Amino acid sequence: MKVFSYDSTGSKSLVDYDNFTFSGGEEHVRFNAANFSDSIKIEIFERLTNSSKMVRLMIAVDALKRLTNDSTPIELVIPYFPYARQDRVCVEGEALGAAVMANFINSLNFSKVTIWDAHSDVSPALINKVINVEQISLLERFEELSQRLLQGELTLISPDAGASKKTIKISEKFNGVPEVIQAQKVRNLKTGEIIKTEIIGDVKGKSVLIADDICDGGRTFIELAKVLKSNGAVEVSLFITHGIFSKGLDVFEGLIERIYTTDSFKPANEFKNSNTISLQIIEM
Repeated sequence: MKVFSYDSTGSKSLVDYDNFTFSGGEEHVRFNAANFSDSIKIEIFERLTNSSKMVRLMIAVDALKRLTNDSTPIELVIPYFPYARQDRVCVEGEALGAAVMANFINSLNFSKVTIWDAHSDVSPALINKVINVEQISLLERFEELSQRLLQGELTLISPDAGASKKTIKISEKFNGVPEVIQAQKVRNLKTGEIIKTEIIGDVKGKSVLIADDICDGGRTFIELAKVLKSNGAVEVSLFITHGIFSKGLDVFEGLIERIYTTDSFKPANEFKNSNTISLQIIEM
């Protein structure tokens, strides 16, 4: 967790604080009041990738509000919004995880909450005072990728119906130059297993770019890349906002040549490089 203080000139400074975990598992956070003597705004940046970080955030916000007499606005930046994929109840007895997390964030009463590339429209609709930075805005920071799209070197692949809107937006960003081809996956609703993947269009002899918000283990993109390669695609690239890559990058070798992502889920130095895959990471 990083905490920044802004003064009246707009200058931003990183604030040091004490943080440790008691033997009983409780989180402890303590700030120095002197660091906020001229603060007009506080910004917290966090990767909420586990429950301990959620508790630490809650403790930190309470400490900051007490320190400033609740008079200084506190903004939260959490590029990766946890539980966003649990945006509906698929099986009776499950929780609506996205709503639970949104209620938790709302209870801390931030003056603004910034997230990146929400998984669906559900999370932004549930979070108070939210700004959702769309994937297309992040794309501009990948100069080489942007140039390839502008010059028509890449055909865009939408991996499923949920990603089609953002894929079309990317094409429109580059004046409609990149062609858009739709893919569709059929899943077992109970197990989540992909039964089959199909593409609607011709990719023979083309270099293609798959764009989506999250890559976890990568099964969706592995199966799609297999279909693309078997249909004649000469190069497959992947543009992912939230790169979890829980099974590493080796699982993509021989199928995907380039991966573009951000450090929204984990710091850039925690990514394990592959000998055969070109990896580019935008750091926040």
